[in-house]
Amino acid sequence: MKLVTFLHDGAVRSGRLDGETVVDLAAAGLPGETSALLAGGAEMLARAAAADGPRHALDAVTLLAPLLRPPKILAVGLNYRDHIEETGLDTPKVPMIFNKQSTAAHGPYAPIHLPRVSSKLDYEGELGFVIGRCCRHVPRERAHEVIAGYTVCNDVSVRDWQMRSQTFTMGKSFDTHSPFGPALVTADEIHDPHALALKTWVNGELRQDSNTSNLVFDCYDLVAHLSTAFTLEVGDLIVTGTPSGVGIGFEPKRFLAVGDRVKIAIDGLGHIENEVIAEPESTTLV
Repeated sequence: MKLVTFLHDGAVRSGRLDGETVVDLAAAGLPGETSALLAGGAEMLARAAAADGPRHALDAVTLLAPLLRPPKILAVGLNYRDHIEETGLDTPKVPMIFNKQSTAAHGPYAPIHLPRVSSKLDYEGELGFVIGRCCRHVPRERAHEVIAGYTVCNDVSVRDWQMRSQTFTMGKSFDTHSPFGPALVTADEIHDPHALALKTWVNGELRQDSNTSNLVFDCYDLVAHLSTAFTLEVGDLIVTGTPSGVGIGFEPKRFLAVGDRVKIAIDGLGHIENEVIAEPESTTLV
């Protein structure tokens, strides 16, 4: 099942992607927020899979991030063997974890900002997964039980802000810099999350071409590692790292500019595509 969050007639709804149509799960009496569907467990997901609500043409709705505001966005650095080769750094002995603020969450086809304070904007095509059960101290062999599904992510990075401090938080958390989707594909549809082709194009040029088999720490390793320290909650998004081919890996560097389009596709999960626009000049005061 492919769960989506979408905008139709000014209302945000939960839905099930079915080919070129979206089944309106909220109109069928189910929760209107994807995290609430996940929190309902297997019974709620079975209802979502069987629901036959109103159908909207895909081109008549706007797909939003499958989870509008994940409780946590956790990401991993240096987690692909080919990317480690590209950097010339040593392979980490434990996962290199950092967080992206939840306000960075963004739609699968929405524009991403080139910050006013930097021109060193980079892309990182990544596999993401979403936690479906509140959990702690999960052994690796049971990690699959707490993963609700998988999604396509772009860990957009502002490289100078990322590298100027000992933690990556600022350089990874600019608004709009965590687009993901187009759907949350439930785990039962993905036979092996560690054997998926991942490709990234910039303006139609293939930049990243790898496979999740190249992960150093796979999805199950990450669940076990993270849940050792803190509780993983329903809706948490874990972004698993990027392969070689990022802009900073080229000489000269190939950072993104206004008008560039980044497309990322993963087998079985679909693709996301985001245009780079200038960050708005306005100051937000609420």
